[in-house]
Amino acid sequence: MNLLLKNVIITEPGNSHNGQQADLRIENGIIAEIGSGLVAGNNEQEIDGAGAYLSPGFFDLNAAAGDPGFETREDTDSLVAAARAGGFTGVALMPHTSPVVQSKSQVQYILNKTKGAVTDIFPVGALSLEREGKELAELYDMRLAGAIAFSDGDRPVKDDGFMSRALQYLKGFDGLLMVYPENGSIAGKAKINESANSVLLGMKGLPALAEEMQIARDIFLARYNDARVHISTVSTAGSVELIRKAKQDGVRITCDVAAHHLSMTEDLLAEFDSHYKVKPPLRGQADVEALLAGLKDGTIDAVCSQHRPEETEFKNVEFEIAHYGIIALQTVLPLLVKAGLKAEEIVRCLAIGPRNVLGLDVPAIAAGTKASLTLFNTTEKWTYNEDNNYSLSVNSPLLGQELQGRVQLVINNNQLYSNG
Repeated sequence: MNLLLKNVIITEPGNSHNGQQADLRIENGIIAEIGSGLVAGNNEQEIDGAGAYLSPGFFDLNAAAGDPGFETREDTDSLVAAARAGGFTGVALMPHTSPVVQSKSQVQYILNKTKGAVTDIFPVGALSLEREGKELAELYDMRLAGAIAFSDGDRPVKDDGFMSRALQYLKGFDGLLMVYPENGSIAGKAKINESANSVLLGMKGLPALAEEMQIARDIFLARYNDARVHISTVSTAGSVELIRKAKQDGVRITCDVAAHHLSMTEDLLAEFDSHYKVKPPLRGQADVEALLAGLKDGTIDAVCSQHRPEETEFKNVEFEIAHYGIIALQTVLPLLVKAGLKAEEIVRCLAIGPRNVLGLDVPAIAAGTKASLTLFNTTEKWTYNEDNNYSLSVNSPLLGQELQGRVQLVINNNQLYSNG
């Protein structure tokens, strides 16, 4: 792939070209030259990126597919298609499939199926067998096979002793544990955020306490074991404060927030639209503001998609019985634009922060490095519809809406993808 990108705004904090408009020449998947007034050579495609920001490729910390077992929801091909359209050159794939990804061979299965794609897929291995929280899965073998981290996905680790022993084991090879923060005994079967809104709608509320108590427990265990813990999809103001204090105290803890928790609130549930049914649930405006503040001051390390494809028959039903989750890989950028994030903040939480959490190198925008890049525009508007939805599922409340903020190009693995 030989390409000349013209007039792009390089956006990579710490880069000597950060904030500058420049031209970028890419030869055989490698950044060959950065400058101004560059001229396209023979057999070199030229693309004008005026007004768009060039970032290290976006990376998602939390996406799910259905392969193996639920390929009608999402197979690996459609996952990659949705991810690249959303600007992601890397995706951490959660293990809750059927069978659960809990062995070396299952990690290799995912890596082999996605090898050579424009978006790199990084399997997350299950922490426990069948995600039951009773017996450790083959953690070290999965790590050797290519698992990037370990998690029981959307199931919290209930047993304190089990989690403590898991952290001790993972510490032996610097493995990362990613946990979902919910105390099930307090959460119960609640469906939406506990507030005046849940009373108004006549539905049992899920209190912020359920999330915050679990996070407090996780902080204690991370401190006690001097081990790394990543908390996935925080959603309350209290959670942000707990993590902020823990970081100040030197606890080895990181966290992320789902994009929809930064721009959607529980007020959207007034019509009982099950497409807004997510877990953690949509919270109040004060929580949204606290999450944004935590993202800006570095308490929250990254933004994730929490992409959860579901078959129509599990979403187009009464709110009470509908499954949780939305497809989200293609709409992360518009939601961050809607939340008011600037281009450099978007790059920090979508390209740099996620890789720092996982201990991966950030693909620098510099001559001589591999081109792993995302070109995005924060003002361009587009309509998200079934024609340009690349997921096999359609469970998004944003389908049919005009959105602001669009990914234009993704470059990775010597391949170019364009949204047209």
